[in-house]
Amino acid sequence: MSELPNLLPALPEIFIAVSALALLVAGVYSRKDATNGVGIFAIIVLLVAAILLTGQTAGKVVTFNGLFAVDAFTSFSKVLVLLASGLSLGMALNWLGQEKLGRFEFPVLVLFATLGMLMMISANSLLSLYMGLELQSLSLYVLAAYHRDNAKATEAGLKYFVLGSLASCLLLYGVSLVYGFAGTVSFAGLATALEHGAHNTGVTVGLVFILAGLAFKISAVPFHMWTPDVYEVAPTPVTAFFAVAPKIAAFSLLIRLLVGPFGSLVAQWQQIIILVAIGSLVVGAFAAINQTNIKRMLAYSSIGHVGFALVGLAAGGEEGIRGVLVYLAIYLFMNVGTFAIVLAMRQQGRALEGISDLAGLSKTHPGMALALTIFMFSMAGVPPLAGFWGKLYVFLAAMNQGLIVLSIIGVLSSVVSAFYYLRVIKVMYFDEVTDPLDQRVGTGLSVVMLVNAVLIVVFTLVPSQLINWASFAAHALIGG
Repeated sequence: MSELPNLLPALPEIFIAVSALALLVAGVYSRKDATNGVGIFAIIVLLVAAILLTGQTAGKVVTFNGLFAVDAFTSFSKVLVLLASGLSLGMALNWLGQEKLGRFEFPVLVLFATLGMLMMISANSLLSLYMGLELQSLSLYVLAAYHRDNAKATEAGLKYFVLGSLASCLLLYGVSLVYGFAGTVSFAGLATALEHGAHNTGVTVGLVFILAGLAFKISAVPFHMWTPDVYEVAPTPVTAFFAVAPKIAAFSLLIRLLVGPFGSLVAQWQQIIILVAIGSLVVGAFAAINQTNIKRMLAYSSIGHVGFALVGLAAGGEEGIRGVLVYLAIYLFMNVGTFAIVLAMRQQGRALEGISDLAGLSKTHPGMALALTIFMFSMAGVPPLAGFWGKLYVFLAAMNQGLIVLSIIGVLSSVVSAFYYLRVIKVMYFDEVTDPLDQRVGTGLSVVMLVNAVLIVVFTLVPSQLINWASFAAHALIGG
């Protein structure tokens, strides 16, 4: 009889899985609408999982026969994912009630998607990687088409499902090629095999297919085609969730995969990352210029932000990984705050999404206009806000590795993208009010806007805590 694996490293994941199943049963047997109750308990579950993460050891621990690993890097990424999921779910509860779309399955799906993300981050084998990725994806497919009575939402959900299934097939085919030519799927085994000369064409081709599948998950060019449509027509809380948590998880997985088992193939995968980064930067900068729907604009904006993060990944090394982690953390707060304002855009109870609907916001909602101004300036990379420092760290890492052209393209893309961020500010402060937004915003959304705006502003004053934590996480990954 084999020994039981050490369950302590996976305690947060186990807790979320058991809690999600319990909440699912509770919702089924509830005699009234249990959306709010299940949602509040789901947020508590995410908070407890984050607390359980802090109790894990600082060193690297591998369990479940080498399928699951935890270290400082995974803890950093998991905290960001749990924070993103909790904030997105908190913003969603009020919206679900306003739109009369409350179903207890929504928070349960968020929990299962989050569980898949945490499993992805801790994956230590190509098999556990795929299992976590599919658990996340299946939940996200349902959430994308959550508004089932809306034909456009259903169409976007179907498009996301079809393209997501194709991406999963590409990734699984890549895994099969790598296994066929390297003879193993474990990260440690792959690292050993590749270091001892298994640098054949088959492994490289397999890696290309794996990167194609993961590029879809982070909305990187040329696998970004689903992003604008899904962002625009999916329920806004779902869009907010899509914009942060899955991207952070997929990026963390991509980093672990490339600098870990495929670290010795840096000459091969760096070329791909540079090309994808350039494509994402250019598309994100230019495609958003003519957008009139703010959610669609944010979709192209997120593609551009993926490009900036990929610049740090292309640089590699401890400095590059630190830059990516800092950028992802800042990206989380910028996007959650922005989507809180989008959720608050209502006129006579009806949700609005047009950039023109923000006309004169500075006169009717000065606090909301100030918060959105902070987020837009930060996304544009205007100093001294946090977004500037996020871009600075990835550009410095790239330049120190000799990627001067990539850094120049990144800076120019940032200048172009500033146009559509500044246009939002211009509409709020210089256009005349036609039909003002509802005065009542809601306490929850107001708190999210305020906290995120303050964090973006004060980061310049006290950046050391986040940077030190990101440095520690990057060192654990590179040096561990």
